[in-house]
Order: sequence, then C-alpha cells, then structure tokens
Amino acid sequence: MSAHTLIGTGEHHVIALHGWFSDRTGYQGLWPYLDQRAFSYAFMDYRGYGEAIGAAGEFTIDEIASDVLALADRLGWAEFSLIGHSMGGVAIQQVLARAPGRVRKLIGVCPVPASGFPFDDDGWRLFSSAADSADNRRAIIDLTTGRRLADGWLDAMTARSLDRSARDAFAAYLPQWAGADLVHLVKGSPLPVKVVVGEHDPALSADFMRATWLTTYPNIELEVIANSGHYPMDETPIALIASVEAFLSQ
Repeated sequence: MSAHTLIGTGEHHVIALHGWFSDRTGYQGLWPYLDQRAFSYAFMDYRGYGEAIGAAGEFTIDEIASDVLALADRLGWAEFSLIGHSMGGVAIQQVLARAPGRVRKLIGVCPVPASGFPFDDDGWRLFSSAADSADNRRAIIDLTTGRRLADGWLDAMTARSLDRSARDAFAAYLPQWAGADLVHLVKGSPLPVKVVVGEHDPALSADFMRATWLTTYPNIELEVIANSGHYPMDETPIALIASVEAFLSQ
C-alpha cells in the first residue's frame, strides 16, 4: 500500500496530495485542527518521497493517479474528495480524468493548473537546477512566499525537501507538472471545485487562477488567504483548514 497517514473516522473521505518540495508531512501543520468526526483524511506520499523515497517508479503524474486510486481501493473508499498542493494540483486533476465518477470535490491549494506552468528562461534554469542545488531550492521557497519569512523556516523547508525526496524523483516530476496538458480531459467538468491561493505567492496568484482554473471548471470558487504565500499549511494553517472544511461541508 502507498505510504500514507490516515486521520479521522468521518464519512466524507479525502485524499491529500503534496507539492514538489515536500512529502505528506508538508500537511502536518493542519493535522491538529482536522475535523476527525466529519472527515477521514489520507495523506499520501508519492513514489520517491517520504516513506516511499526508495520506491521504484516512472515518477509521472499518471503514476501518482494510479497510486491514489489503488490507495482508495485498499481503504474501501468508493468516493472521495481530493486536495492537491502546488504540483499536487495537477495530480488531483489526473485522478479526476481517470475516475470522474469517484471524485466528490476538488480543492487546489496554490495549485498548478491542468495546463502546467509557463516558465520563462530564467525561471526554468532556477527550477531545473534545484534537484542538485540546495541554495536554489531555498531561493525558490523564498521567492514563492514573497521574500518575507524567517531564515530559520526557509532553512528548515530546504532541509525537509532534501531529506524527504529522492534526487531523481524530484528532477523527474518537474517536467511532469510544468508541462502538464490535461485541460482537454477535465474542461467543463461540473464537479464542485475550490482553489485557494496565498496573497504573497507571486507565481500561482489569483490572477493566474482566473486565467487557468476558473476557465476550466464552471462550478469553481477562488479564495485568497491573507498573510500567506505558497505554503498556507505552514504560514496560515488555521485559516486554510477552515476554508477547506467549509467547502467540503457544503
């Protein structure tokens, strides 16, 4: 079974997928505040991350979707909602494309859209070199949180990225999410969708969501969380989980 943490015993099942820089413990800041009576949450590691750091794989978005569906089957979850942070935003849409009848709701947290991310040359050089450069990983984390957070937090996030992801998996996933091309598979889905972004995230901003996610799904809402950048589960965990669970409860 895919490496995962299961929290809660509620009837509404939720699978949460992490971003490029962390494993499932990237959501750990939310865990004390989860409504465990209403929801059952499964926080899953991708192959090459966390407890699955040594797992063999192709390290593709479609492989993540296969692992999500296999985990849901083993948990006995016929239906479930999906949360995806950053790169996980692409993965939850791949799951929707594969199994639209099983997905109840989608929540993207600072999520990459189904069309991927349009890097310029400088951005691509920075991100594509991050697999082999701790300094560049730290620079990306700093950039995407608005260059406003404590050095100790940036250092800890960088260390967690290096410790909790395999170099080759980390490198392989980048073109998968950056070059995603799933719009034709999900466009027009009537599924309830919510996207949450931080006001200090310069790349995956509210305007970028309006140009991408909000043109893909007709039944979608957007929320901007104040005083947060790209990592609201660390920066503003209580506001984030309140937003997520209010939407899931509708």
